[in-house]
Amino acid sequence: MTDPYTAPGMSPGLTPGHLGAPAEEPDGRPPGEPYAVEPPDPRKVRTGAACCLSVAAIAGVACMVLLAVVLLWPSSSEPRAADVTGGGAGSVQVSVDQGASLTDIGRALVADGVVASVRAFTDAAANHPAGNRIQPGTYTLKKKMSVAAALGILLDPANANALTIPEGRRAEQIYAAVDQRLKLAPGTTKGVAQQHSGDLGLPDDAKGNPEGYLFPSTYPVTGETTALGLLQQMVKQSNEVYGTAGLDSAATALAQTPYGILTVASLVEGEADNPEDMAKVARVIYNRLAKNMPLQLDSSINYALGRSSLTTTTTDTQLDSPFNTYLHTGLPPTPIANPGRDALRAAADPAEGDWLYFVTVRPGDTRFTDSFEQQQKNVAEFNAYQAQQSSPPAGGGH
Repeated sequence: MTDPYTAPGMSPGLTPGHLGAPAEEPDGRPPGEPYAVEPPDPRKVRTGAACCLSVAAIAGVACMVLLAVVLLWPSSSEPRAADVTGGGAGSVQVSVDQGASLTDIGRALVADGVVASVRAFTDAAANHPAGNRIQPGTYTLKKKMSVAAALGILLDPANANALTIPEGRRAEQIYAAVDQRLKLAPGTTKGVAQQHSGDLGLPDDAKGNPEGYLFPSTYPVTGETTALGLLQQMVKQSNEVYGTAGLDSAATALAQTPYGILTVASLVEGEADNPEDMAKVARVIYNRLAKNMPLQLDSSINYALGRSSLTTTTTDTQLDSPFNTYLHTGLPPTPIANPGRDALRAAADPAEGDWLYFVTVRPGDTRFTDSFEQQQKNVAEFNAYQAQQSSPPAGGGH
């Protein structure tokens, strides 16, 4: 039977327009696409999207760069650091304390009218090869100087008016140095220390004795500086340093008082040939204390006799003094000097070892041992070396 809906010459089936048949579309056009719209090329779509993203990324980077320039570039309205020209006029003294920063120095200069601005000074100092080497002291400068002129004076140590106390100096030596520096009659500073001991700021453990609390450092000197003022600065500095040196915790660990640790540090300062040996010397002292052995330290006898000597005679070891550590066990009653930071560190953190003896045979050659027989041999070498140096031999040792 012939399908009535099949046109002549056509095969049976769904014809265009027949119910359920797809509409006739132009060749190559996706189904359902309007005739008037060309289908997008996927490659072109991807290319356009990539271009848009690239443009957006470039624009974003440009905005970030612009923002950074705006935020970081100095404002044209910001004034340049003020400065003047010339070497100034008049005279003014400016003190530079130990540990002062460039900003601290700049503020002092501005306060005294020497330079026009802190920033101009700190910038000049920071750009100078030796700008961070300004020594403590009191400098004579002028009013309204250029920062270059002021810096030139400050960088010359010869212009620093100051008093430097080296490590290990005794109180008596420091008193004499203050007298000389302030052009006072000999004995003046010692008298001030005795009469004003309660005004020095000493801790209770010191019992009014400044020994050990006159910290070695450099202190500015001006025309108004007094002996009492200098001693107060030294005690203040010692209290600050000792407060951060861990003496309290070390005292607990080493079965001592903080004052005892300070005393050990003073002995270490007097005995060690160099900073590298200090921790070992401290350990010898603690080992002897633990065994209740006399310390037998020449430095303590030298302190009692008010001298400095490498030799100790048999007569010296019989000296009737609480500082004679050949006769008396334990630590001396007070420090025997004013120790520096290295000696304090050694006393608070001694080296590990079982040494009981040491002797410096010759400079740079300190020998430590726990054997008395070996110590005797080392002492014999020390005496032989001293004889070669035309010094009288000694029977000492530690």
